[in-house]
Amino acid sequence: MRRLKRKELVSASRPITVPNYDVIALVLQGGGALGAYQAGVYEGLHEAGIRPNWVAGISIGALNAAIIAGSPESQRVDRLRAFWETICAAPVEWPVNEGLTEGLPFTMDLRSVHNIAAATRALVMGQNGFFKPRFPPPFLSLFSGDAATSFYDTSPLRDTLERLVDFDRLNSGDVRVCVGAVNIRCGNLVYFDSAQRRLRAEHFMASGALPPGFPAVEVDGEYYWDGGMVSNTPLSRVLSSEPRRDTLTFQVDLWSAKGRLPYDLMEVASRQKEIQYSSRTRAITNHMLQMQKMRQALQQLIEKLPKAARNDPDVQAIADLAGHRVYNIVHLIYQSKAFEGHSKDYEFGLDAMRAHWQSGLDDIRRTLADSRRLDRPAPELGMVTHDIHREHD
Repeated sequence: MRRLKRKELVSASRPITVPNYDVIALVLQGGGALGAYQAGVYEGLHEAGIRPNWVAGISIGALNAAIIAGSPESQRVDRLRAFWETICAAPVEWPVNEGLTEGLPFTMDLRSVHNIAAATRALVMGQNGFFKPRFPPPFLSLFSGDAATSFYDTSPLRDTLERLVDFDRLNSGDVRVCVGAVNIRCGNLVYFDSAQRRLRAEHFMASGALPPGFPAVEVDGEYYWDGGMVSNTPLSRVLSSEPRRDTLTFQVDLWSAKGRLPYDLMEVASRQKEIQYSSRTRAITNHMLQMQKMRQALQQLIEKLPKAARNDPDVQAIADLAGHRVYNIVHLIYQSKAFEGHSKDYEFGLDAMRAHWQSGLDDIRRTLADSRRLDRPAPELGMVTHDIHREHD
């Protein structure tokens, strides 16, 4: 991808007329502090007049989904900003001001120093409105349960969600919301879907309960961990949902499957995360393309049958399965910066957050600069994908 020069700006997107789709989906991957990139992408969609009617998320993507769907349209960007400004603010008592590092005689990139300071602060002190460290730590706890199985208490996150999210609005049906979590007892990925149940704060907390940092979250008598342990993207949920409908999907990933060979242990740790948590979006879309080809073949076969045979109930059932639908996937991936290391997903500093946000805003503006990327796929294709990063490699 062509890198923007520091002072080069990407102009704001003008309102766009989106072709007729039944579903406009926003699919948000997990990735901790990198999730501010998703907030920037949403701001760009919002300024272009694009309003998703289905938001799906995993982990930090689930929290962003809650803010978007649980806020009035006019307040969504402001609520997202309030959320990220809250959870990335440094505690007043934090002894090291990130700005002081500018006077240190380090040869390393000062942005790396800022990010390392933010990551260290998160580990030692937690994050306002998100999580706080347990004392004593779990390996010294005299009690079982959360105190013995997690390093941080996430009760501040519940307070933040209940302050910023209108759960009546979220469950109103105006926007469908689904978030993934792993049932600890059976090990299966499950989706909490507003089309099937009323969602509460604990459903979103469960989606982001990554062990051993965060405790399991109880939902209706079952306990759940972070959905990213099984799948870090809900894309397949959106694409395989029945009944199938014409769908435009904005897939926003925080980890890139592509990367270079590591040259030290820190790079190994970073690359391991990228491979582990990358969404395999292209693998999913390749599978869906094969399914589309199969449906087209079935349609062609049915058209060759005698009219009487087409009325057979079994043939009609197959015809329903082969019914033609179109899918357009616009794929955006956060591109790591050279100064970011393996701790980038818990570098909750304000400077890093604002840089991630701006990257997301720039990327979606660049994507929407060519509105043809939103066009409905040709009937003979059925599905297309657009990857702005790959197009500019």
